Amino acid sequence: MLITGGASGIGLGLTERFIREGNAVIICGRRESVLKEAAARFPSVITRVCDLSREEERIELYSWVANNHPDLNVLVNNAGIQNWMNISDNDFYERADEEIAVNIAAPIHLTNLFVNLQSLEVVMNVTSGLAFVPLSKVPVYCATKAFLRSFTLSLRHLLKPRGIEVIEIIPPALNTDLGGKGIHDGHPAVREFVESIFEQLKEGKLELTFGTSESRARTNNEGIAEYFNRLNP
Repeated sequence: MLITGGASGIGLGLTERFIREGNAVIICGRRESVLKEAAARFPSVITRVCDLSREEERIELYSWVANNHPDLNVLVNNAGIQNWMNISDNDFYERADEEIAVNIAAPIHLTNLFVNLQSLEVVMNVTSGLAFVPLSKVPVYCATKAFLRSFTLSLRHLLKPRGIEVIEIIPPALNTDLGGKGIHDGHPAVREFVESIFEQLKEGKLELTFGTSESRARTNNEGIAEYFNRLNP
């Protein structure tokens, strides 16, 4: 499997747990030093430096996987960035553009590429509880996660005839460095979250929630399920 952003935060938690389950795991990220730290902790992990904000590097990543690991059967679109900012900030657009590239363009593009692998069986997209109720201090991040949530619902419907399972991982705020060091120190540990979603995976669930994200996802589903089914028979 390939886990984007698999060397830190939620991605590292997933990497550790999937390796423990006996999976062969590839992780990618833009910071080589962080990838090396992950490889030192988990010698079996395969690493690849890749800046997912750049289209050409996403294509290179897919070509490398297709040529060297053509039996890859799980794609985990986990990589994401979160910028705390205000619309009046001088660099607002530049930072928003980066968020959109990593949080939206990358998972769309990678999914489009990796469905060409005959071995692909599962796509996992990591969204957020903020996809349902935004935090205005991270306005673009929340919007990107709302987009990815909507895209995941459609993708599940589109790939069902091909037998490719689409799973959404919906974390609440966790104790990671997302958005900056110290911002999320008071929130639950990644390990607790990962253990919970693996139990849900074993139950065959397609939406994996934890803590406050469970009620937000449930309320959303109750509100749209009937209409989604009408639009997408």
